[in-house]
Amino acid sequence: MENIIYTIGREFGSGGKDVGQKLAERLGVPFYDKELLSRASTESGLCEEIFHMQDEKPTSSFLYSLVTDTYSFSNYHGSAYLDMPLSQKVFLAQFDTIKKIAKEGPCVIVGRCADYALSEHSNCINAFIYGSKDYRIKRVARHLGLSEGKAKDLVNRTDKQRASYYNFYTNKKWGDSRSYDLALSSEKIGIDGCVEMLLKYGEIV
Repeated sequence: MENIIYTIGREFGSGGKDVGQKLAERLGVPFYDKELLSRASTESGLCEEIFHMQDEKPTSSFLYSLVTDTYSFSNYHGSAYLDMPLSQKVFLAQFDTIKKIAKEGPCVIVGRCADYALSEHSNCINAFIYGSKDYRIKRVARHLGLSEGKAKDLVNRTDKQRASYYNFYTNKKWGDSRSYDLALSSEKIGIDGCVEMLLKYGEIV
């Protein structure tokens, strides 16, 4: 498969971002994580700080039909858009930006329901990076200089937010292997092992 778009979902502390960065470096393609927020802000006209505040956090309500029906995501001035809650505007702006990025060529996108946004993209490989709770807690504590107790709270809270956000907007289940092409344990095969598996999968599909 040529011109592949890789999307990477990840449990907090699993190293999914590291996998994405190394994969993009190996392929020589653009990498999008927080960078996607800056671009979505520029293209939508919404303040970038808002995107960071709302980033992968669940919302209390959403008109699901706006995603699945014929709504124009680039129509940032339509009456339906103007009446939306801020969290919905942020999601739709990111959704639109992800689709534009994919049209520009191969890349790696981390999080933000990219697999769902690109569900109709023919050259897309969707992966989920995970690890045991204990492994991720220790990794977060080490990388962020936290006690294991604080790291545990952060892991639990972030996982819950990501799951709620993904489940709500995609109508799928975050972390369910059936939602992805590959589910890889960074604990068992390491960051580099995950990268190698993704590269080999790209060669054979």
